[in-house]
Amino acid sequence: MIPEYIGQYQIIEEIGRGGMATVYRAHDPRFQRDVAIKVLPSQFTHDPMFLSRFEREARTIAMLEHPAIVPVYDFGKEGEQPFLVMRYMPGGSLADRIKAAGAVPLSEALLIVARLASALDYAHGQGIIHRDLKPGNILFDTQGNPYLADFGIVKLTEATSSFTGSAVLGTPTYMSPEQAQGGRVIDGRSDVYSLGVVLFEMLSGKAPYEADTPVQVLMKHILEPVPHILMVNPELTPAIDEVIARSLAKDADARYATATLMAHALATVIRSDTPIIDLPELVKTSPVVTTTETVQTTGSETNAPTADAPRKRIWAWGVIG
Repeated sequence: MIPEYIGQYQIIEEIGRGGMATVYRAHDPRFQRDVAIKVLPSQFTHDPMFLSRFEREARTIAMLEHPAIVPVYDFGKEGEQPFLVMRYMPGGSLADRIKAAGAVPLSEALLIVARLASALDYAHGQGIIHRDLKPGNILFDTQGNPYLADFGIVKLTEATSSFTGSAVLGTPTYMSPEQAQGGRVIDGRSDVYSLGVVLFEMLSGKAPYEADTPVQVLMKHILEPVPHILMVNPELTPAIDEVIARSLAKDADARYATATLMAHALATVIRSDTPIIDLPELVKTSPVVTTTETVQTTGSETNAPTADAPRKRIWAWGVIG
C-alpha cells in the first residue's frame, strides 16, 4: 500500500522498486517542487548500527555537489524506516532508453560517458566510490542531461546485519571482478570497470556478460575474457574496442586510472574518426583523482588498506541488486 505522506512530503506515485529500496515521486510543500524519495527496506529498521550509519552516510552523500550528480535534499526516518529525498528526474533512465531503442548513438554515448566520468572522479576525490553504477542509476532531466544517482546506497546496506556473510551486494551485470569476489580492496577503478560495462551496453544494446543466474554472471566477470564489441556492433572501430577492453581489464592496474582518462581516450578515438565531435567540456576540466575502500562482506567497517587483501576462494551465496 502506498503511503499518503512520508515526513512532510505528499506521495504522488510509486516510480520504482528493487531489492534495496522503493522509490516514490512526492511533492515538497515547502519548496513547491516534486522530489524523489527512496525508502530503504523494513528489515533495516531493527538494526541500531545501521540507523546510526545511515545518518552518517546520508550526510556525506548530501554534501556531494556536482552538475552531473543527482542532489540529495533531505533524509530522515518515517517511524523507524530511513529514507532519502532527492531531485526528481523526469527524463527517465538510461536503462529505459536502451530497453526502448537499443544501442545509443556514438556521439550521445560520448557525452554521457564524459559527464559521468567527471562526476565519478569528483566523488572519488571526496572518498566516495559508487559501487553500483548501471543504466538504471543514470537519470535524465527534461533537457536530456544525464545524472548519476544512488551514491552510497550499496555501502549503506552492506554493513547491516541483514546482509552479512558471503552475500555480494550490487548488480552482478555491472560489477568489477574485485567487487564480485567480495572482501577485496576496491578503488575508483572499480567504477571505471562498471562505466566500461555501461559503455559496452550503450554501443551494442546488450551487456558484455550474460548468464542464467547472477552467480554465473559474476563468474564471467572474474574469469572470462573481455568480449569484442565489434562482434556485436561491427560498425564501430577497433580503437573503440580497445578503449572498452582496457576499461574492462580484469586487473585494476591495467585499466584507466580514472574515469576521466577513460573518457579522454574515448573522445580521442571518436574525434579521430569523426572530426566534428569535440571533447566535452567536462572531460577537459575534470581533475584526476582516486580513492580506495574495502568491499565489506561482514557487518564491520574497515579503513581501506593500501594493498589488496589476500585472494580467497570465491563464494557468492547471495546477490542483492
